[in-house]
Amino acid sequence: MSEPQTDKAPAAGPHVALLVTCLADLFRPAVGFAAVKLLEDAGCTVHVPDQTCCGQPAFNAGDRRNATALAQQVIADFERFDYVVVPSGSCAGMVVKHYPELFHGDPVWARRARGLALKTFELVSFLTDVLKRDGVEARFDGTVTYHDSCAGLRELNVKQQPRRLLSSVDGLSLTELPGAEVCCGFGGTFCVKYADISVDIVERKARDIADTGADVLLAGDLGCLLNMAGRLQRQGYDVEARHVAEVLAGITDEVPPIGASDADGRLED
Repeated sequence: MSEPQTDKAPAAGPHVALLVTCLADLFRPAVGFAAVKLLEDAGCTVHVPDQTCCGQPAFNAGDRRNATALAQQVIADFERFDYVVVPSGSCAGMVVKHYPELFHGDPVWARRARGLALKTFELVSFLTDVLKRDGVEARFDGTVTYHDSCAGLRELNVKQQPRRLLSSVDGLSLTELPGAEVCCGFGGTFCVKYADISVDIVERKARDIADTGADVLLAGDLGCLLNMAGRLQRQGYDVEARHVAEVLAGITDEVPPIGASDADGRLED
């Protein structure tokens, strides 16, 4: 995803760098565009620096050498901005919680990592907790349910923030998901290393989602959404899956749900 083109005058608010994430860039660019819209509507000037992976897969696999190299690149590219915003709890959690520990024993890089961690936020948390936004101007006619992704919930305390913003969306009804805080079974490389356990977890999650009667499943982490959307389809449940930013930004008419046959996450002309 490249730097957004806009005719808007520069905002007086903070200069925010968007860490798009690998999954959004490769599978669902609409998440990035939705994040840009939400941030600009909130008065921010949005930048999308050249970027690559945050290093989370390498870190989780124990590959400290490559994780450190990727973290150094992210720090160097993003530390000059007022804030860094990420439409993913897991990638934001990597920067906030794990970058500082990567550089234990290296005082220079440890200081830079802590500095970046202090100004990095998950998207909906930034809108509500930093910018103090209580709502958005959007409409969505339908019933949704919400899955709390593990990293966003447990590492960054993202729980009520998306629900607060969703309550302001005209036409939207939220039905709480039983076991919303229970893992979906994705867990990055967990679903590859422990496929049978992962499938069992996501099958239970899919049944719970379908039992809510909601039209749409929402979450803040694309990895979890891809996992759950795939299982919902394979089990024949008629439930769409979308990133919460797409609903909050009001772009659902412009991009199909995740997993639709014509869905590549690119906005229509």
